[in-house]
Amino acid sequence: MIKKRLKSFGYAGKGIRFFFVTQPHAKIHTVMALIAIVLGIGFDIARTDWLAIVVAIGLVLVAEATNTALEELVNFVSPDYHKQAGIVKDIAAGAVLLAAITALVIGVLVFLPKIVKLIQI
Repeated sequence: MIKKRLKSFGYAGKGIRFFFVTQPHAKIHTVMALIAIVLGIGFDIARTDWLAIVVAIGLVLVAEATNTALEELVNFVSPDYHKQAGIVKDIAAGAVLLAAITALVIGVLVFLPKIVKLIQI
């Protein structure tokens, strides 16, 4: 039983590795996450702000990984163009966009007041 569980972590690791190695958007989201983390450290943000930032980062990465999984699946089951396959891909991409917009709003709410205060000094 434990061996099976450990194996499942290995499979998950393979998926995560595939995601970060092959997907350009994963790299972009990672860079943006690192910028948010550096800003958070630099501005010494509050614990609740950190919670919001971490959730936003996780939300975007999970949405992008799910989008990647759905695209891979659609490409496998429907290698030729089909309208419904395109709709599935568009909806998944839209979910990533919604997550990214949410993360952007959180970033603005957390960092903009601190940036404005810094500029006014």
